[in-house]
Amino acid sequence: MKPFSWDFPYPSQRMPVLAKNVVATSQPLAAQAGLSMLMKGGNAVDAALAAAITLTVVEPTSNGIGADAFCILWDGRQLHGLNASGRSPAAWTPDRFKDRSGMPRRGWDSVTVPGAVSAWVDLSEKFGKLPFADLFEPAIRYATDGYMVSPTISRLWAAQVQELKSQPGFAEAFMPRGRAPEAGEKFLAPAHARTLQRIAETRGEAFYRGDLAERIAAWATQHGGALTAEDLAQHRNDWVGTIGIDYRGYTLHEIPPNGQGIAALIALGILEGFDMGAIPVDSADSLHLQIEAMKLAFADAYEYVSDPATMRVKSAALLDKAYLRERAKSISMEKAASPRHGTPAQGGTVYLTAADASGMMVSYIQSNYSGFGSGVVVGGTGISLQNRGLGFVLEPGHANVVAPRKRPFHTIIPGFVTKDGRPVMSFGVMGGSMQAQGHAQVMLRMVDHRQNPQAAADAPRWRVESEFDVNIEQGVPTAVLDDLGARGHRMIQADRWSTDFGRAQLIYKMVDGYLGASERRTDGQAVGF
Repeated sequence: MKPFSWDFPYPSQRMPVLAKNVVATSQPLAAQAGLSMLMKGGNAVDAALAAAITLTVVEPTSNGIGADAFCILWDGRQLHGLNASGRSPAAWTPDRFKDRSGMPRRGWDSVTVPGAVSAWVDLSEKFGKLPFADLFEPAIRYATDGYMVSPTISRLWAAQVQELKSQPGFAEAFMPRGRAPEAGEKFLAPAHARTLQRIAETRGEAFYRGDLAERIAAWATQHGGALTAEDLAQHRNDWVGTIGIDYRGYTLHEIPPNGQGIAALIALGILEGFDMGAIPVDSADSLHLQIEAMKLAFADAYEYVSDPATMRVKSAALLDKAYLRERAKSISMEKAASPRHGTPAQGGTVYLTAADASGMMVSYIQSNYSGFGSGVVVGGTGISLQNRGLGFVLEPGHANVVAPRKRPFHTIIPGFVTKDGRPVMSFGVMGGSMQAQGHAQVMLRMVDHRQNPQAAADAPRWRVESEFDVNIEQGVPTAVLDDLGARGHRMIQADRWSTDFGRAQLIYKMVDGYLGASERRTDGQAVGF
């Protein structure tokens, strides 16, 4: 039996790439940077890292040198999972935020220790083939000589400058003409280039324990931040493996908490109790079940997921099949429900993927969180800092309450699919809470309805926003929207150019190579040879 249909039923700007070596990212220059490493004799890790480093330059609206990262990697024999998310500053006690109603969205009090640079170092040392400095060559070239800004990036850039222009260092780095660059306009980032050069020549030491760390800490002190040189020096990554759930013979793997990947697994575990393959894929019944399962999954994730050291419920309990069957019973086909967390038994983002002819496959995600992140850019360095502190809550006693040297709830999640212990697909659907929802939607389309990766990525998506509000893309028939509305869903149709539904990149393993797909919602590209 063929693994999927070669039909392409949805409007698309792309066709898949078929090759023995493939890179897929959300920005073409980054995809080609990765491909250039493969052509130099590097492997999929080298390609992924070159793409990731280049993305800090050519897609600054979603990630930067001060981002966090996660990775799932198939080394040809087994899966590895890397958590390179940073922890909060030591000074972040609940008292620091006692006069606030919620965690700050922007500024220094949203900045946790950045982990992306450490991900580059650890992945290169453990799995890479090329010299570390080689991986920086494309990014340094684009930052030094400039590049023409792509259309989607220009649009996202312009949407954020008004809010962020007053943050320390932002205008200097990202508004060189007093505004966002327009599509096709050249942008240079010489300070960014110098910082990448220091990271390359010191293998990241300068960032966590050297001159760059001192500049970050001094900028924090100057502008009222709590992050210190000691916070940076104490940072460490963790090789955490993966968690997964079997879904009709396929296993979806995610990074364990503190990430939200477990929400995708919970949703699929709930949906396994329904004969989804017998229900038309774009029908009201199918969408209703998916939405309700996702709401239940998020209710559990938001209640229980935190830094693993403070979780009161184990991941295995949340993924227990008996527990998920009970959760499925709460879904009514006639009515949208207000989701509540269950009680299990006790016991701004870029995504890229790369695969090479040796069999290595890399699923990698890197993010500043809310677009440019905190908006803070360390003066004279080009280091834009994430705002992952926003992932904490201020509710006393909650597993995810803010505390010193603690990882917050994280939205960025790389995905990986296996069957019978062998690799099938590395993929991701970047974009806040859309990521877990996108993983579940892609899996259902490919497993239950045998859609090929490009079609599964191009299909109209929905996104749960609140108890009953569901954003949905254009292309869904009016009759389906009306049916869902009658069940109590408030369906909100999105603008044609909305980027709220993720930007998937996928590599599927074929018998004689790979199929690479990059979806229509961004400027991205799948390339190969």
